[in-house]
Amino acid sequence: MTMPPRCALAAAICVALPFVVPVAFAQDQPDPTTLDRVTVTGSRIRQSELETHVPVQVLTREAIDRSGFKSVADVVQNLTASGAGLNTKFNSSGNFGFPPDGGGVGAGAATVDLRHLGPKRVLVLVDGIRWINESSGSGVGSAVDLNTIPLALVDRIEVLEDGASSIYGSDAIAGVVNIITRKNVQGGDVELHYGTYEDLGGDTWGVDMGYGGGTDRLQWFVGGSYFKQEEVSSLEYGPSSVPVPGTGLANGSSATPQGRFVFLDPNTGLVHNLTTNTGATAPTFVPGQGCARTDDFHCFTTADRFNFAPYNLLLTPSERKTVFGQVRFAFNDNIGAHARVLYNERESANQAAPEPFFLGTDAGIYNHWGESSLVISALNPYNPFGFDLTTVGPDANLFLLGRRPVEGGPRRYRQDVETWYVAAGLDGSFDVNARPWSWDVNVVRSESKAEQTNLGSYNLRRINEALGDPAACAAIAGCVPLDLFGGAGTITPEMLAFIQPVVRDESENTLTLASANVTGALAQMPAGPLGFAAGYEYRKYEGSYQPDPITVAGEYNGVPSGPTSGDYDVNEIYVELAVPLFANPERGNALDMSIAGRYSDYSTFGGESTGKLGLRWQLADELVLRGSFAQGFRAPSIGELYGTLSRFDATLVDPCSGAANAVLPECVAQGVPADYVQTNSQISVVTSGNANLQPETSRSLNLGAVWSPAFATGTAWSERMDLGLTFYKHTIDDAIQAPDAQAILERCVFQADPFSCASYDRSDRGQIVRFDDILDNLGTIRTDGWDFSLGWLLPEQSWGQLRFDAKATFVSEFELVNESGQAEPRGPGVEVNDSAIPEWTSTLSTQWSMGPWALAWNMRYIGELRESCGGANGFPICDDSVADRNRMEATTYHDLQASWNSDAWLRGLRFVLGVNNLTGEDPPICLSCSLNGYDASTYDLPGRFFYARVGLRF
Repeated sequence: MTMPPRCALAAAICVALPFVVPVAFAQDQPDPTTLDRVTVTGSRIRQSELETHVPVQVLTREAIDRSGFKSVADVVQNLTASGAGLNTKFNSSGNFGFPPDGGGVGAGAATVDLRHLGPKRVLVLVDGIRWINESSGSGVGSAVDLNTIPLALVDRIEVLEDGASSIYGSDAIAGVVNIITRKNVQGGDVELHYGTYEDLGGDTWGVDMGYGGGTDRLQWFVGGSYFKQEEVSSLEYGPSSVPVPGTGLANGSSATPQGRFVFLDPNTGLVHNLTTNTGATAPTFVPGQGCARTDDFHCFTTADRFNFAPYNLLLTPSERKTVFGQVRFAFNDNIGAHARVLYNERESANQAAPEPFFLGTDAGIYNHWGESSLVISALNPYNPFGFDLTTVGPDANLFLLGRRPVEGGPRRYRQDVETWYVAAGLDGSFDVNARPWSWDVNVVRSESKAEQTNLGSYNLRRINEALGDPAACAAIAGCVPLDLFGGAGTITPEMLAFIQPVVRDESENTLTLASANVTGALAQMPAGPLGFAAGYEYRKYEGSYQPDPITVAGEYNGVPSGPTSGDYDVNEIYVELAVPLFANPERGNALDMSIAGRYSDYSTFGGESTGKLGLRWQLADELVLRGSFAQGFRAPSIGELYGTLSRFDATLVDPCSGAANAVLPECVAQGVPADYVQTNSQISVVTSGNANLQPETSRSLNLGAVWSPAFATGTAWSERMDLGLTFYKHTIDDAIQAPDAQAILERCVFQADPFSCASYDRSDRGQIVRFDDILDNLGTIRTDGWDFSLGWLLPEQSWGQLRFDAKATFVSEFELVNESGQAEPRGPGVEVNDSAIPEWTSTLSTQWSMGPWALAWNMRYIGELRESCGGANGFPICDDSVADRNRMEATTYHDLQASWNSDAWLRGLRFVLGVNNLTGEDPPICLSCSLNGYDASTYDLPGRFFYARVGLRF
């Protein structure tokens, strides 16, 4: 909802009780009177952290080190509020194609998702300033790749689990991740690290270096980071060796090395569904024999399907190199300058099974070279049927030719990504009526470029030429007749040389930003100073994606996509007030209010206003109630606005498939024949951006409390204890999305929904040959839940000191209502589309320290999930085949780390040994997941991960 700025400032009052002390990675909280006034994530007003009205979880450097993780993404993805973010365990290439948002598949990148609302709805900042969105090599990304920010640069990570568009602008619907960099560093440090998976390999190693110093006026810090991760093949894990665990080849591909041929014999009028016998050479065709044949073909059955799973990767290889530096110079006591520079390179790769050919009128690949203009000539020396196989006109008789050319090797997608970021500015302070004020001015220029090289794909036009008249082929340089009929091994190197190109795609994202901020105390009120902040920000986003020329020409056999290019800019102003309403220091209670409003003017859709209001009520020294109500919005991204027609191949179950289902009323109404069986489980879905998209709007509510009981403070059994409880609720209207393709099929067949039925077409044989899934402002998302927390520090004893930090998140509601007013499949406790929303997630961190020794034990719990059997109905591995429901048991990971620190040599020496997943838990088998038999965005890789580190400060 759009409103003028004055209305945004008066949005609504909310009462919230979020807890102050961060939980699973909590840190000690000093007395508020001793805190410096600083800028804390969630507010632009300089204040002590205990005065904020919103829940901010702080992941300290010490807590990050104890986690055993070596990337920013791994750290934040293991928060209890995190959802299914992309990471290097997700082999995101091949048939994942090009999602509707135009952002590409993000191969090799890592993102953060809060409250299961998606990475695009999380704002990532570095020192309070926006970071550039990633380049995937296959689209214009709209989320930050956290792999561009090395842990060596990080001092702490502040996570705001609340909407903050009125403070920071677009994208902060689900929350904010603010990465605070290291400053005031004196001397140098270097750390070497190595890790490996016990039974899988996947070795990782690297080095982090930093050096800093300064004078009274000058402070500087430079550093570098190197990280390398080896790949792990799907063959290393048993459940990943078949398309869907426990179902054999039922979910395998119909494009096989032997070939599948569905055609009508023009001489007999019979439709054949054949595959070449194993080892057959120079196959012959006997007309009219049907499936009872003794020649070189037999009728295609499930047993002939292709197992593509062993070609995938469990862990994708990645090599990252980063150099960075920052400097600050004080001209005098009141004015200073600062600058930051970062350059990051990433080389990563993904792999998929050999790329199949799907040719014929039922192929559904949206390519005329394979669907409407292909003629496999009877003169082709390898055509065994004695007549033309054609897709042209009324005489079309080739319905499907599926061939998996294993001779050409697997598809290998290699990403080369370069990101640079330059920021500079001025800042200072001044007094007004003896009240301190501060200001800053910032400029940023950043660019991310990616090139993706694809080996193992094919040119459909050249396939067409090589299958046609040999005389026409001979007139084309390099063309030799192509053999798709003789089974594996019959495609020669000369044939491959003509039809197999190297495909190169490029993408780019650019960010230009300028901002100015001022904050201070407007006046002294009876209950304290009236805090004020205001500012202006200008941002310009530019993005482009350029696929390979053969893709643009429509000749690419793989997943097609169109070029994307666009830009937009935004001018914004904001105002924030911190109003003390009441204070009684003698009784330790106080009441204050925060008000914020922001107006954004976009070149694409116009103006948008948001407001935020919060209350904080300190009932006593040990009990605080606080909360906030916030409006938010997310502007459509470049890919969502300007992305052109592209395609992804979705693994779908056609509800009309099979004799029992083809007679359903809606199936009959669609002209599905009584003997219809879905030819291929992968159905091509066409997607596109939409220039008419409007912003998403949101409302966020936080209510909570934090209690630090006096009876557990400064006693013989407790140094300090903090208990927290938070209720959160997010509602997003006009959510930008494309409907779930599987849900479209089911709503059409079972509910006769007109919108769903209009989204796809069938051939006269029942096969789905068109499926459109275009972005729009379609949905409403509602989610709410609870955060629980405990932080307990025990007094130091002769045997050391103990600390316990725990956090749990319960998702009580998650509902995505589509354009038809019906709920999509996602919900609490449900696994769908390779992402899960567990009802319960929790962490417990136990830390013991004594002198130079420390021991940390972390537990991570993921609650039970349920899922569709993913087309595995009737198979024993599904818990309830009749109800199409499978249970995925709860999983608990145990992580153990031991460390030793000594200052005896130079400035410090540190040794660390650890193991994550100490008990070797395997992820629960997922029947509906696309690859590798488990949800890689929710669970760790199978087995234990051992690591060692050695660090030196000098």
